Amino acid sequence: MAQNYRIYINEKVLIISQSAIQEAGVRLLSEQQFNFTKAYFEILQAAEVTFNVVTSEPKAFIKKMQKTATLITAAGGLVKNKKKECLFIYRNDRWDLPKGKLEKLERPRAGAVREVEEECGIEIYKSGKKICKTYHAYTMKGQVVLKKTHWYKMTYKGGGKLKPQLEEGITEVRFFEKGNMQEILANTFPLIEEVMEKTGLIKGSQAQPSV
Repeated sequence: MAQNYRIYINEKVLIISQSAIQEAGVRLLSEQQFNFTKAYFEILQAAEVTFNVVTSEPKAFIKKMQKTATLITAAGGLVKNKKKECLFIYRNDRWDLPKGKLEKLERPRAGAVREVEEECGIEIYKSGKKICKTYHAYTMKGQVVLKKTHWYKMTYKGGGKLKPQLEEGITEVRFFEKGNMQEILANTFPLIEEVMEKTGLIKGSQAQPSV
């Protein structure tokens, strides 16, 4: 199976793949042409195209990128209740899924549960299968940061009042019916859409597997 990685840069995406993506609006780059410096990152942010780095070893290339950028590891979850409704948070004027940075020596699954419980004011009944990993790049204090997030399916059986973690900028926590995702899709991130697609909440996305 071909390896494809997507690195989200705000509303844009950098695709790392074994074979070239032959689509309009995609600019191909060889492994030798690419470098993940701050100056190059700013070019990626400003461009009106999707960049596709073609390499025989995408996984090795991602590991190389992790060494040249500041790596942050995070985890989060897509939570369903007894009605099969899905939990979303409203943070920084966008709908998002609860997630956060792992603590030192913390395992991704444990960190995902902790972050969901802290950000939403709930107690997770069960942490299920891993959904995927996603990558998000941005700059902070003049450095390029690469955030790797582990996503898990989760179950909530409670019925109490949801409590947003205001100190983390979360102003609302709400369950949405599976067939009523229009409000989410109208105001969320491409990365979140990928997680939603992988869990069957939406269809027809152009997202590639994040391996």
